[in-house]
Parts: sequence; C-alpha cells; structure tokens
Amino acid sequence: MASTNIFPSSSRHIAGIAVCDTPLIRKALDFAKAHLREFAYYHVVRCWIFGTLLIPYTTAQDSGEELFDHEAFSVAVILHELGWALTTPLVSKDKRFEVDGANAAREFLRTESSNGDEKGKWDKHRLQLVWDTIALHTTPSIATHKQPEVATASMGIFVDLLGPKSLSMLPPTAQQFLTEENFGAVVNELPRTGWREGCIEALCELCRTKPETTYDNFVGAFGEKYLEGFTCEGKTVLDAFDKMA
Repeated sequence: MASTNIFPSSSRHIAGIAVCDTPLIRKALDFAKAHLREFAYYHVVRCWIFGTLLIPYTTAQDSGEELFDHEAFSVAVILHELGWALTTPLVSKDKRFEVDGANAAREFLRTESSNGDEKGKWDKHRLQLVWDTIALHTTPSIATHKQPEVATASMGIFVDLLGPKSLSMLPPTAQQFLTEENFGAVVNELPRTGWREGCIEALCELCRTKPETTYDNFVGAFGEKYLEGFTCEGKTVLDAFDKMA
C-alpha cells in the first residue's frame, strides 16, 4: 500500500501552484529570509514548490502507510540552506553545511514548539524527519530510499540546482507532475537571477573557511574547479586507504 498524500486543508498559491500554508511554515519563510542571501532564499522557495509538485509521484512509490507530512516537508525544504547563513551562530566551524542546516532547523522547531499553538506538535519522530531531510538533501542515492518527505525534498532541490534541463532527468512518471510550464511559471515569479554565481560562491566559501568538511563530498569538487589553490589531493578517503593498505 502506498503512503497517503492528503493535502492539508490550509493552502495558498505561489506562481499558480498550491502549497501548504500554516503559521509555522510562514515563520520558517521569515526565518529563512532573515538569514539567507536573496539568491539562496529564492532558491529554497522554488525548491519547495518544485518538491510540492512531485509529492504525488513520491507517495505513489512508497510502500508505507503513513500520511505524508506536508508541514515537516515544507519546513525542511524552506530551511535546508541554513548552512549557508550569513549569521555566525547558525554556522559551525567544523560541520558540513548540510548538518549545520539540519541542526539549525531542529533548533528552530524546538524553539517554536516550546509554547503557544505549536506546543506538543513536534515529537522526536517529526524532528528527526526534518533533520534527515536536510542532512541528506545533497545525497539523492540515499535520500530517494528514505521516507517520501526526504525523497521529495531531494528531487525538488536538485531540479532547481541544475535548472530546466534537469526535468528530463526525472523518472518518466514524475515528469507529468513537474512540467516545463510549471518550471517557467515558478521562475517567472521567483527568478533564478544570480543563482549560479551565488551557489558557486557559497560552496567556495565553505572550501575557504572549513575545507575539512568538503573533502568527502561534492563541495570539494567546486573548490578544485573555482577556487585557486584549493585541492582535495591527499585528503580523500581513498588517499587515507592507500596510506594504510
């Protein structure tokens, strides 16, 4: 039996596309806007919309029986780039940016759910779901085998990361839900202006400021290509293995 996608009663439209709308999601949007540069903020909102369009596909692939958690998915995608934050308290000196983002989102939820209307709504399971969604968003080979919320987020994020040509890379049955027309409508309202340059700079900044977090993942490749003097040579798992073998 596939997991059930019951769209929440509260929604609104962005670029003509219905997305989940709750007070907490609006707070997450405000939080992201306060801590991210404009190119990154537009990115997370586009990712949220693209992912939302893919929910019918990912829930149909899942064999579980749990309801899709639209709010957890939405908050996770909206906050997934907090590891790129300009504000130092959210960014560590020694953790991958995905982990920084996951930790910051978890603390945001703990704070918001400590009192008021959100009190008691965020148990350990929901917090872990958000954490996993953010921590794994750059690793689709793992994310696509996790809960539908995790898989959906990763797919939507990679669509925006790579641009319109990535639509043809989606599974054929997913392409009916996220079309070129959808993509164009979203980008028209939330332009990708500065996205490529901003993304490169954000990743190179990680290579400059905490290079040890970039050697075992794709960020290091950006450093080698775009940051003069940066190299992963001698610092990868294979290099360590060869020294021990």
